[in-house]
Amino acid sequence: MTKNKSRSKRKVTTGKYKDYRKRKLYEFTRDPTLTKLGDKKAKTLRTRGGNQKLILLTDNFVNLYIPKEKKHKRVKITAVVENPANRHYVRRNIITKSTIVKTELGNAKITSRPGQRGILNAVLI
Repeated sequence: MTKNKSRSKRKVTTGKYKDYRKRKLYEFTRDPTLTKLGDKKAKTLRTRGGNQKLILLTDNFVNLYIPKEKKHKRVKITAVVENPANRHYVRRNIITKSTIVKTELGNAKITSRPGQRGILNAVLI
């Protein structure tokens, strides 16, 4: 079954709205991309207007920015420490924006959206 972003069919009072039109193609959504730890796997999707979106499915490395040195390094991720999006994502090693991960250089906060951009960027905490 497809998901869509249109208005609910039910009112707050549990009554039903009358249908005035069908669902539109631009209202459909896709399942969330739950980026996990593992060997790098990415997928490209065709988006509206014929553009492409790179989706990151799994990855072991992160582009880490070190504020004191003002430099970037590619560092291996060892574990997911905390995820404010969902507390159960930590157990499943799912990475989203603002997830705190443990790296070789210390804890880092993910600043990119891996399900939208296809890359993992982070800042050393």
